[in-house]
Amino acid sequence: MPDLTREELWRQLKQNLVAPVYVLFGAESYLRDRAVGQIIEHSFAEGDLRDFNLDEFSLNDKDAMENAIAAAQQLPMMSSGRVVKVADVRVTATAARDTLKEECEEMLGKYLGDPAPSTVLIIVADELNGNRKITKLPKKYALTIEFKKLEDSELPQWVRKQFDEQGFRIDDLANRRLVELVGSDLRRLTNEVAKLCAASLPSKVVTFDLVEGLVPNTNQIDNFALTKAIVSGNGKYALGVLKKILDDGAEPIALLGLLSYNFRRLLMAKEMMLRGDDRRDIANILKMRYREQEDFLAAARRADRMTLLKMFDRLARSDVAMKTSLGGGGDQGTRMQIEMLVCEMSAAMTGRN
Repeated sequence: MPDLTREELWRQLKQNLVAPVYVLFGAESYLRDRAVGQIIEHSFAEGDLRDFNLDEFSLNDKDAMENAIAAAQQLPMMSSGRVVKVADVRVTATAARDTLKEECEEMLGKYLGDPAPSTVLIIVADELNGNRKITKLPKKYALTIEFKKLEDSELPQWVRKQFDEQGFRIDDLANRRLVELVGSDLRRLTNEVAKLCAASLPSKVVTFDLVEGLVPNTNQIDNFALTKAIVSGNGKYALGVLKKILDDGAEPIALLGLLSYNFRRLLMAKEMMLRGDDRRDIANILKMRYREQEDFLAAARRADRMTLLKMFDRLARSDVAMKTSLGGGGDQGTRMQIEMLVCEMSAAMTGRN
């Protein structure tokens, strides 16, 4: 079946045109999750008992695809239809991290070729390598929508639309400053839009001064504040920084990647310091801006080389736990994992692990 754009999907749903099978994939998880919610919303009629007719499965769990297909084939209970959502779908280039396995091909192909008329099956993929045979199967039968990250040039228009839809107005200078402060994370932008709307009452006009006064520079906060807090060994302070970043809408998986990046750079700086390299050479090789150098190099000087090396093993274990739901699935599970990681890393930096 042909691919749909995001806009085409919205138009179809507004016309109550719902397909039997969807495949949603791409890096922009916020828009992808919103689309899942809209599909579910339009799949039920008024008065339907959704609690009995909405099933969600994660392919991180054993036999999840088999159970999902079985659920999709069930008749709805006191409802006009059923919805089955299958999440955590990954088909990678090498198959090492696949959750949608080749052995599911026959079972999935049989269902997709003749889907239950009263069920909407939604397949949500974190990664979908187009060269793999198992990827081509759902694309053949399902409506497929890719959710790419918005380009920087698209962000101001997207932000303005969020204000417009709620009956508020933001001036051009304020809009540009909001995007500059928050960046491309749409979840964070959505949180800030809601906050600014409430603060702009009763005028319903968001100004530059309002943005400047209320919106934290989360790009700057995220860049090194959490790593610096961990290196200080003050677990309470590090958890406070983490809470601030998470409450502003950051995703734990993204923070894990940021920590890995910063600790790798810290280790490089530490090795160069031990070798006696000049500060300017370290800053040049790590491509550090002048205003970042003092805090970063001070953290590298305080850190113990062997402790930094141990951090990478702990980061790797957290990565596996988050991606396989070992510590609990969903937003709550990943948040708990990043909190445990920050506590353990902070203790390790003081030798209390």
